[in-house]
Parts: sequence; C-alpha cells; structure tokens
Amino acid sequence: MEEIRNWREEKRSVYLYHILAQKEAGSALGRLFSQLAREAEKQAAIWETRIQKKGEPPPQKYTPDLRTQLVAKLLKKFGPKPLRSILAAMKIRGMSVFSPSRAGHPIPTDLKDVGRSHRGIGGGNILRAAVFGVNDGLVSNASLILGIAGASANNSMILLSGIAGLLAGAFSMGAGEYLSVRSQREMYEYQIGLEKDELQEYPEEEGMELALIYEAKGLSEKESKELADKLISDPNQALDTLAREELGLNPEDLGSPWGAAIFSFLSFAIGALIPLLPFVFFQGTISLSISILVTAAALFLVGAALSLFTGRGAFRSGLRMLLIGGIAGAATFLIGKMLGVS
Repeated sequence: MEEIRNWREEKRSVYLYHILAQKEAGSALGRLFSQLAREAEKQAAIWETRIQKKGEPPPQKYTPDLRTQLVAKLLKKFGPKPLRSILAAMKIRGMSVFSPSRAGHPIPTDLKDVGRSHRGIGGGNILRAAVFGVNDGLVSNASLILGIAGASANNSMILLSGIAGLLAGAFSMGAGEYLSVRSQREMYEYQIGLEKDELQEYPEEEGMELALIYEAKGLSEKESKELADKLISDPNQALDTLAREELGLNPEDLGSPWGAAIFSFLSFAIGALIPLLPFVFFQGTISLSISILVTAAALFLVGAALSLFTGRGAFRSGLRMLLIGGIAGAATFLIGKMLGVS
C-alpha cells in the first residue's frame, strides 16, 4: 500500500533526523535537523490520516529496519559527511550543506542564481575521465605485455595476450561504468520522483523545508521564506531546486549508462592499444623495444595531461607517471622472466 510505504519513509526520516540533530547539537545544523524532523512528523501524520480515511487500521509504532539501524550506527560513529550519498538515497533532506562543491559558493538570493554554479561543468569531467581511462588501459596492458614478454619471446603469444588484456579490461571497465551510472541514475530518478509527488501533495511543507535549509546556510528567516516561496511557485524550478538543496542531488548528473559504458570502453581500449601495436607490425626483440619506447612516451604525455587537473607542472607530472608505469612494467617483466625460466 503506497500510503503505508510513504508513512514508513517519513518516520524513517524522523528517526535519522533526530540522530543528525544529536550529532550536530548546539549548531545551526542541529536546529535545522530538529526542525526537519518535526516537518517529517507532520508529513507522516498526513499519510496516517489518509490511511484511516480508506478504512485501514492505522500504522503500528515505527520500528527501524536493519538497513536504517545500520546507517544509524554508522552515522553515530562517523557523522553525516561521509554518509551524505547514503542519506540522500534514504530521502534525508539538507545533504547539500555537506557537499564539498558548495564550499565558498554564495547562497542564492534570487531565482536566476539558483543552480548557476552547476552549469557548464560537464566538459572538464568528460576530459578527465578520458585521460584516466587511457591511463588505465596503457598501464595495465603494458604491464601484461611486458610480463608475457619476460616469460616468452614468442611474438604470437605476446600479441594474443595483449589482445585478450585489451578486450578483458575494456569490457570490465565498460560493464563497471554501466552499472555505476545505471545505479546512480536509478537512485536519482527514484528520489526526484518522490520529491515530485510530495511537491504535488503538500507544496507548503516542501517550501518550509527548503526555507529551513536556506536559513541554515546563512540567509535570514525572512529571506529564506521569500526565496522558498518564489521557487515553490514554479513547479519545474521547484523540483530542480528541491533535488539540489534538500537531497544534494544534481539532476544534470543523470548521464546515459550506455554512453558512459561505451566511452569507458573506448578510452581504455585506446590506452591498451598503444603498447600492443608494435607487436602487430614488427617481429622479435625490435617489437618489444619499440613497445617500451612508445609506452614510455605515452605515459609521459598522459602524466603531463593530468597536470591540467592537478595544477602541478606538466614536466614533473609526466616524469612521475613515467616512473610509476616504468616500475609496474619492470616488476611484471621480472616476474615473467622468473616464471619463464622456471
């Protein structure tokens, strides 16, 4: 029964809000979570009334399930920051106050400011993912190829092993990325769907919760109320903002699982192909020598590219990546050599 499920979710929120309030006792966040607990109690009462109107028996006293008990124990031990994604998935509002991306960002004071800091950030993330994907494929397959080369000088065996490593790694990366994005998307869609239903059921209560979050972030009570009222009056803007501010979710992060899987597969495959190509066109020791040279050059370039995201010097970053990859390759080559001799 939908009403029973919604009642349980609201009571679960109350239970966890009280723990959050205790962890943040004496601060503005402690007051925020205490107030959110009271708002959740009101919403639970609304669902209880609807259950009774249907002629059903009222819910029994709420008892936390095993998942909620486990999260409660983790919350008491580690606090809310490390658990904000889990708490958001359990429909705990106000998680945006713990988001690192919010640090240093001013509180929005008008509709046009809401969500502005979230726009235009996708390109950098895609480039970063591409560089890391190429790096993973390059290091892992180069290490595999060098390990096989240390054990055997058979060019066909090295080539076959390299192709197997490329395909296995690329499919593994693609499958892992698909599951990761699919799971994230399902969680986002479920939580945003709940917010949409609640916005239709009781918009005033949702507006009150949003105002409490803005007040905890530093706006005055009056400013918080005015901004929340403006946002709630526009259903599309309201849903977007509720997802961001109450749950700490960014609707723009709902990427395509298949797109992420294909992108991850291709970036890994490109990196894995670099140390493998010399064995396609050359034979004997010359193929191994060329593979080591092109792999070393690629490692340096990837390390230099990573400096775009770290702020470090490109030359130093390139040398560090070359050193790390060189150690990995040398270790697997020596292990292969020992196994080949034995």
